[in-house]
Amino acid sequence: MIRRPKLTPRQILIVLHDLLATVAAIGLTLLMRFEGYALTERLPGIQLILPLFVLYAAAAYFFIGLHRNKWRFTSIPDLYAIFKASTVLAAFLLVLDYVLLAPNLFGTFYFGKITILLYWVLQMFFLGGSRVAYRYFQYTRTLQRVKVADSAPTLVLGRAADAEVLLRGIESGAVKKIWPVGILSSSPADRGQSIRAVPVMGDIDDLESVVADLESRGTKVTRLILTPSAFTDEVRPESILIRARRLGITISQLPSLDAAGPAVQLAPVAVEDLLLRPSVRIDYERLETFVRGKAIVVTGGGGSIGAEICRRVVDFGASRLLVIENSEPALHAALEALRAKQSQAEISGRLADIRDRPRIMNLIAQFRPDIVFHAAALKHVPLLERDWDEGIKTNVLGSINVADAAAAAGVTAMVMISTDKAIEPVSVLGATKRLAEIYCDALDNDFARRAGPGGRAMRLISVRFGNVLASNGSVVPKFKAQIEAGGPVTVTHPDMVRYFMTIREACDLVVTAASHALTADRSDVSVYVLNMGQPVKIVDLAERVIRLSGLEPGVDIKIEFTGIRPGERLHEILFAREEEMTETGIPGIVAAKPRQLSLEAVRGWVTLLEQGLARDERTAIYTVLRDAVPEFRGETP
Repeated sequence: MIRRPKLTPRQILIVLHDLLATVAAIGLTLLMRFEGYALTERLPGIQLILPLFVLYAAAAYFFIGLHRNKWRFTSIPDLYAIFKASTVLAAFLLVLDYVLLAPNLFGTFYFGKITILLYWVLQMFFLGGSRVAYRYFQYTRTLQRVKVADSAPTLVLGRAADAEVLLRGIESGAVKKIWPVGILSSSPADRGQSIRAVPVMGDIDDLESVVADLESRGTKVTRLILTPSAFTDEVRPESILIRARRLGITISQLPSLDAAGPAVQLAPVAVEDLLLRPSVRIDYERLETFVRGKAIVVTGGGGSIGAEICRRVVDFGASRLLVIENSEPALHAALEALRAKQSQAEISGRLADIRDRPRIMNLIAQFRPDIVFHAAALKHVPLLERDWDEGIKTNVLGSINVADAAAAAGVTAMVMISTDKAIEPVSVLGATKRLAEIYCDALDNDFARRAGPGGRAMRLISVRFGNVLASNGSVVPKFKAQIEAGGPVTVTHPDMVRYFMTIREACDLVVTAASHALTADRSDVSVYVLNMGQPVKIVDLAERVIRLSGLEPGVDIKIEFTGIRPGERLHEILFAREEEMTETGIPGIVAAKPRQLSLEAVRGWVTLLEQGLARDERTAIYTVLRDAVPEFRGETP
């Protein structure tokens, strides 16, 4: 049985106000409509009618919910509720006057249609006027607050609908220390208009002239806020960032409201926000339905990818989250960031290395998750070419430990974060990740075989994607650091191209792939590939980062080519030649059917790897890798 919450003191005051407003509306109606003998003869009747009417009004107000609306945010829906309440009360008076009382007791109509209409108007005024007056009082206080010395005079860039979201956030106090002095919109329909008393001062191309005009009138703009509509290609957000930096103005962004995060929260505009094609549109309702109420484990939860997966599953409504990480500082930072979100999720973190099989088996068994996201890995190509044995211990044996622990704990699904470098690999990173994929696929097939046709079995899938902008070790943070140091910016080869995604887009698609794996027919699909659009030339990326930093490539910052490093190739690929591609019906995700291998065969290769590691036999290790991954073309040591 659902218990209705008791009235708060504030709600009790609202109820009393509304009932007094009802009495005042009835009284003023009679005083305005009647006088002399006509008024005097109605006084005994009102003593009979008024208590009954006030009780009816209380019931109507409760049913409509007037006491639940916060006056500070009074808006059209609240005024519509007042309209409904006033109409219900006026209709009651009409029934009372024309059907029940007046003809029988008084011989004539007690109120009359004109009187009831006047009452309806006064009732609307008393209920709505006080709310609107209070809203305006709070609005004026907010205006005074945002205009004080520590509030930054700000221009808002974007269409009116987006700008209004921000302006409402400022009025409500959700966004602080921002004084909006004008709006620049790319829509001709917005020109000459005002949005919540803030004028639209021109097009986005008028930025410099508007800033100069405001400064000549004593208002120095110190901040720009880009709304989501300012990030479209036709607006040229790169140009805005460059121009803002030349003007010495701080620039922030208002995230899109469909991104399943905080609704009104400003964030810095990062260079990587402006480097890519438009992101894939994510079905956030699907993700929230999939994640809500589930217990989730994320390995490598202190890394850039793992930490973002943790943030997203918390946003999507996970009930419990266990973060596993072998770096104490990274785990501490991840947990602090998650707890700052003040979500309802029960969040815990444990220090552990995925190579430590007994500890991983024990932690996952104790937590009993529904889903495991396995993001822990070593991923730096040149380092793994040198320290190949460490790559095998973490990327292969560690992944096997996580998969076996998930299987033993009876989870619904395990998702392994893989890489496009696992396709026809030329590096130890690619080969180890591919072998981990093979193990998960073989275990997935083994579960399916044992479950039989139509049976529900645990799913083990791998999700491949390319380079992630702003992740640890990616090129953009490296370029930014080199630019801050005065250059040069180093690129391995002028023809080097890579696929790129944002961290959030990659992680949301990883969760989406998991939802598909658990709802679609199995059909031998265990590998998902994220569609990353067109590959980007690294040298072009370097030039854009330099320009977005307000500098000129080759003039202010030089670009140097250092040569291809061990384990690298010029072009990454998304599918191996023997893999069959399958459409998932989800934008941004394509499935692959890898070659099927028995679990016994894969475990045999793993045993040989462990023996080779024990004897430090690199040649034997490479032989096993080539047997397990025939397309591996890494150079024999």
